[in-house]
Amino acid sequence: MIQTSENDPPCGLTILSLLSILTGLVAGVICGSFRLLLEWSDGLRTAFALGPWHGFPAGLLLILASSLASFLAALMVRRLAPLASGSGIPHVEAVLAGSTTPASAGLIPVKFVGGLLAIGGGLALGREGPSVQMGATAANTIGRVLRLGRSDCRVLLAAGAGAGLATAFNAPGAGAIFVLEELVGRFEARTVCSALGASVSAILVARAMLGGNPDFMVSVAPAVIDVSTQLLFLLTGLAMGVLSVLYNRTVLTTLRFAEGLPVGVETRAALIGALAGVIVWLTPHLAGGGDWLTQSAINGTIAWSVISGLFVLRLALGALSYAAATPGGLFAPMLALGALAGLGCGDIAHVLEPRLAGDTAPFVIVGMAAMFAGSVRAPLTGIILVTEMTNATSLLLPLLSGSFAAMLVADGMQEAPIYEALRNRAAVAKR
Repeated sequence: MIQTSENDPPCGLTILSLLSILTGLVAGVICGSFRLLLEWSDGLRTAFALGPWHGFPAGLLLILASSLASFLAALMVRRLAPLASGSGIPHVEAVLAGSTTPASAGLIPVKFVGGLLAIGGGLALGREGPSVQMGATAANTIGRVLRLGRSDCRVLLAAGAGAGLATAFNAPGAGAIFVLEELVGRFEARTVCSALGASVSAILVARAMLGGNPDFMVSVAPAVIDVSTQLLFLLTGLAMGVLSVLYNRTVLTTLRFAEGLPVGVETRAALIGALAGVIVWLTPHLAGGGDWLTQSAINGTIAWSVISGLFVLRLALGALSYAAATPGGLFAPMLALGALAGLGCGDIAHVLEPRLAGDTAPFVIVGMAAMFAGSVRAPLTGIILVTEMTNATSLLLPLLSGSFAAMLVADGMQEAPIYEALRNRAAVAKR
């Protein structure tokens, strides 16, 4: 690895911005290809599960395939790139905090292939964690090859991480804000310009590959904004705050439990993959990242009677999937849970306030952002991310209200943000 010094003079803002554009282009190709292949594998998995050959032999094959995919993903991570395990965002944050070293370029193929195997096999994991870490690693590699100073490499690394998030969700604004709010925690001209340049160039590449439509199709009637309806959105945010704490604690508790089992990492992953395979066989739309669930919640096509059951199922499957130690993120499963809970809150709200005319989509969208705010404690990122994913620009005030309430509850319950908690676990494990 090319060594650089902390005292190396930083390059000019113009040069750094141009390099951030290059970083975004590279991240866009890597993460756009990753998303494209994930969409293909998701469609293939669902088509096979619902095809005319659906039955016991095919179901057994699905279970074995999911188990083998998870096994191989965990094996690749352990033998080739241990830093590729899990989301990768806690590692990126630790690098930017100066508490660990960046990953080598060898992480990218392991994260890419391992993520395809794990998420494509049906584990309830998101594409954003791998995308963020691959974007950050690509950016750091570019900086090292060009012999940039350490401070410039860190700026590029943060910008590459944001470009990865932008590509994962077709959300360039959220990618840039994620860098400033969650990764570095401050607004500086060099970081701002680099984050914007990388996110914009990455999204141009990704849209050329994937198209420019929002992730979710939403038809939201203008929300009735007055004191009574705002109170309902605040109450939704309060509920999401409680559920976000439940989510964080479930993930962390499941990790502790899984790591205490008397089996190897690969065996654990294979068992969890087999469980995911059963779900793929019986209800294929409930496996994977959860985009189908989120869209169905937005459409209001999920019956009230099954919302709580689906929430518990996805909560358990998501926590177990993360404990498999394969590549995979938390954002998409978290947003799906927020959508389900928001749908339930919307159904209750319409009983209390008939003027809302039966449209639950605003509550679903607020639930997504509020769940994110309570779990990650990055409310601006959550609001912009959900707005870009749904194009629901008329819901800014409800989104602000719900996220505010969720943050208040999660902080009041003294629950650490999920990535901070995961980062602290990793630091303790290294001692």
